[in-house]
Amino acid sequence: MVKSFRSFLLLIFLFQVSVAVSQTDSCGLRISLLTCSPGEELYSTFGHSALRVTDYKAGTDIVYNYGTFDFQDPDFLLKFTRGQLLYFLDQESFQGFLNDYRAENRSVREQLLNLSCSEKMQMQQALFINMRDENRSYKYDFLFDNCTTRLRNLILRNGANSYTTGNVLPNPETTFRDHIHHYLNENKQYWSKLGIDILLGKKMDRDMTNDEAMFLPDYLEKGLDSTFSSTGRLVTAKQVLFERKETDTGTGSIFTPTVVFWLLFLITALISFFTGPKFKKFLSVLDFLAFFITGMLGCLLIFMWVGTDHNTTQNNLNLLWAIPTHAIGAFFTGSKKNRPVWYFRITTAACLLLVIGWFLLPQQLDPALIPWVLIIALRSFFIARGQSFRTSK
Repeated sequence: MVKSFRSFLLLIFLFQVSVAVSQTDSCGLRISLLTCSPGEELYSTFGHSALRVTDYKAGTDIVYNYGTFDFQDPDFLLKFTRGQLLYFLDQESFQGFLNDYRAENRSVREQLLNLSCSEKMQMQQALFINMRDENRSYKYDFLFDNCTTRLRNLILRNGANSYTTGNVLPNPETTFRDHIHHYLNENKQYWSKLGIDILLGKKMDRDMTNDEAMFLPDYLEKGLDSTFSSTGRLVTAKQVLFERKETDTGTGSIFTPTVVFWLLFLITALISFFTGPKFKKFLSVLDFLAFFITGMLGCLLIFMWVGTDHNTTQNNLNLLWAIPTHAIGAFFTGSKKNRPVWYFRITTAACLLLVIGWFLLPQQLDPALIPWVLIIALRSFFIARGQSFRTSK
């Protein structure tokens, strides 16, 4: 029995060795895609992709990563806000890469690529060229030029073969925003989801092509799994290098944007019909803050549209409710004299029309914002009627 078991293990070992030899070809290269599961932080919510190149002749095992940037840049925040932050290609040992993701408890999966010897050498040479100082940096675009799309292009567009990739879209009308929402909801990043929905404009709501869907790591992994050429499947083997340990993350806070804003609307609606001094003071502060915050948010959206290089923050229909002039209107919410009644009447009508047509717009506005828009409409209505609460009679 012992001899039989040892013979069985020997056969497995010989088989693995023969497979490894056949996979490296005469050039001694083995190239695979690494896909890392999402992390708990917002920056890691969508996962990560990297390319592993094992060179048996040189004795190296290197991971190439297009998703690095310099936190030490003195203008980091300004460049990030304006869409001018440069990302760059970096490399590290495979073991170091794997250890980092183990420490973060993030799964790492590997897909071995079926490439000819010349294709492997060509891909390795392309990486060498990209690692040069003058070529390492690129202007990051979350949808169209990121650490995953760079690998997609390197794998699918630089080879000698013509590849055919199967469908990876959940349905034909999947948008970029749908893709992003899935990951934010899974990670219970509800407030981050609201912020992203406010900042990103109409471009996020067009249907993706199958190729564009692979801007996220999981979908590039699915895409490569379904890719064929004249020589067969692109992915010849898969393995899980590290499986994350499941932890109890709970159900998340009940104070989601939807809950918080609807509660605030109900409180505002109720108090609006009381006339006591304490209620007037509360409404006085609420009116000013609601209009000022909304107006300043509108100014930010204008800046993100015309003052940055972000393509996805343009044509933002959130400006239908986050109107920049509200920041000025805030100073007239408690004025008895020279109160621009017409402004608050128009605001009331505009907000109500927006809520009625909320789900008919070409851009998907976050439903959690509906009660906030109703607060602006309600308070505009009372201000226009002359019920100012900044001062008492």
